[in-house]
Amino acid sequence: MSHEKVETNIGLMAIFIILVISVGGLVEIVPLFFLKDTTEPVEGLKPYTALQLEGRDIYIREGCYTCHSQMIRPFRSETERYGHYSVAGEFVYDHPFQWGSKRTGPDLARVGDRYSDEWHRVHLINPRDLVPESNMPGFPWLEDNTLDSALTPNKLTVMRTLGVPYSDADIAGAEKAVEGKTEMDALIAYLQVLGTAIKMRR
Repeated sequence: MSHEKVETNIGLMAIFIILVISVGGLVEIVPLFFLKDTTEPVEGLKPYTALQLEGRDIYIREGCYTCHSQMIRPFRSETERYGHYSVAGEFVYDHPFQWGSKRTGPDLARVGDRYSDEWHRVHLINPRDLVPESNMPGFPWLEDNTLDSALTPNKLTVMRTLGVPYSDADIAGAEKAVEGKTEMDALIAYLQVLGTAIKMRR
């Protein structure tokens, strides 16, 4: 089959493009499902608690991922600033993962335990109280919004369906675990756990 025949027939060209992309995608992606490093959690990694999972949902809802990545690349300039580079085994319980590449703000992959809960609270209400040059918006309403604890068990159930090892006891106790907590409490709990599994290994 000549190049001219393929290049002058848009339908045939489309079929070949789809075929090439499909084969290339399979060759690149399928092996990852069989690699231990990409399918098994790193040592010390635990599923998010009910409160942390609620905080992760708030992180996504408020669009934090549009300015903050959660992936440290294995370059000296990044590891010196942020800490140990990210590994796939840290994210096996994340659905979807929050890697990203946008860094209007700093990467948050290792922010867990770096600051106190109170620091995060003040920073989230008005970032410029702590970082005068910050262009991050404030999120003061999180302090006033109470979590809907009735939905939390369903969230854990869905995550278990996706492979997160939540027990029946985890799901049964989820509503009580977040009852009366604010969205601010939940988001801080989520931020405080980010990257801590790798930190514990060092």
